[in-house]
Amino acid sequence: MTAYERLRAAFGRIATLNEAAAVLGWDASAMMPDGGAEARGEQVAVLAGLAHELLTAPQVAEDFAAATAPAAPWEAANFALMQEAHKRATALPQDLVEAVSRANSHCETIWRTARQTSDFALVQAPLTEVVNLARESAEILGAALGVSPYDALLASFQRGVTAADVTPVFAEYAAFLQTALPAAEARQLANPAPAMPPGPYPEAMQETLCQHLSEAAGLDYTHARLDRSAHPFCGGTPTDVRITNRYDEADVCAALMGALHETGHGIYEQNLPAAYRRQPVGEAAGSAVHESQSLIIEMQAVRTDAYLSYLAPVLSRTFARDISAAALKSRLRHVERSFIRVEADEMTYPAHVLLRFRLEQALMAGDLAVADLPGAWNEGFHALLGITPPDDRRGCLQDIHWHCGLFGYFPTYTLGAMAAAQLMAAARRAIPGLDAAFGKGDLSPLRFWLNENVHHYGASLGFNELLCHATGEALNPKAFEAHLTARYLG
Repeated sequence: MTAYERLRAAFGRIATLNEAAAVLGWDASAMMPDGGAEARGEQVAVLAGLAHELLTAPQVAEDFAAATAPAAPWEAANFALMQEAHKRATALPQDLVEAVSRANSHCETIWRTARQTSDFALVQAPLTEVVNLARESAEILGAALGVSPYDALLASFQRGVTAADVTPVFAEYAAFLQTALPAAEARQLANPAPAMPPGPYPEAMQETLCQHLSEAAGLDYTHARLDRSAHPFCGGTPTDVRITNRYDEADVCAALMGALHETGHGIYEQNLPAAYRRQPVGEAAGSAVHESQSLIIEMQAVRTDAYLSYLAPVLSRTFARDISAAALKSRLRHVERSFIRVEADEMTYPAHVLLRFRLEQALMAGDLAVADLPGAWNEGFHALLGITPPDDRRGCLQDIHWHCGLFGYFPTYTLGAMAAAQLMAAARRAIPGLDAAFGKGDLSPLRFWLNENVHHYGASLGFNELLCHATGEALNPKAFEAHLTARYLG
């Protein structure tokens, strides 16, 4: 075996360990009894430790020193991704890695109580330690990778995107929102729509319908499962996709959108390049790309007039009540200024992300002290949406991300939403009669286009490279703005 072939074998073993951890993670959320948590934590920690040992083993370093970049483009891209993963793994000293893990775990535990009681003072000291350790790690990683500390964090979630790329895109959207949001609110007020019929919508019937629509959208259930968890997610592996959902008998729409959102993630995983499975280049292209694939299904396709006109009679037959397309539109396309990110509509959601993007940059730069976070949060939120959170539970304590050390993740949500709009615009140009297919509940023309232009490239292309290939240009917020304008102001 050549040095590169040995590296491929090592990374294949690492990926297999990570696959096992992923299935255990799904089980912990969907199936595991409460009493199994302690043992499960140890199991996952051991797998993570084994994967890290393999990646940082002396033989791997020797193979990198001996290997040369392969000539074949896919193998060359794979080798480059291997090198970056190795640099990240070996840059941080073990004592810092362990300190970060302990601090994140401790802070997350405290945060759960702090959020419930809306008591920021309770979590201030643990969060300060998390921020300080994250900043130290970011500085080390940035130096190793030749980028800024914050960009090193951002790259761990979405390769090929920097803060300098994101800042003007988000600033342009903030300016758009200042005029678009009041106009959308006024239009909504002037055109009241019928409400959904009240529940109950039986959970078992919802679950059956969710799986039917998920399968119809293109998720292959010979390699997938739909189960229940407290929060919907997509996990597992490309050949063993595990999506979860939750159900509220008073609101069938939440479950439908949750299932179809996770279906988008699952379809992406199932259509990654099989020839490079368990290699870095065969993985998803990043968090923002992954989010674009869930949102192009849930937001861009399923919430169209055409698809909702198909869905309304399906719901009416399933639940034996009169559910109109107009009522579905009112429920699923309602704009409202609100405090909680995960409950926000697609027009105001980016404002929630923009606030977090600004604040976490300030935290990482040392320009914002953790003690001043609640005030900065409320001030920034009011500037963007004109309302002020009444308490920290609905303000800076609402998300888990920072309290478990995830800095640089938030921007990928809105980058994904913008990319989804840009991809859909390109798909519409390429596929005549796309809405006619949606009107029959048929997402296959869109799915085939995504297979060809996004999915099968894996991680061989970066975020903007992938968009350039599929749409002809790098990320452009105008596509997202045009989508919102047509949907909410047209």
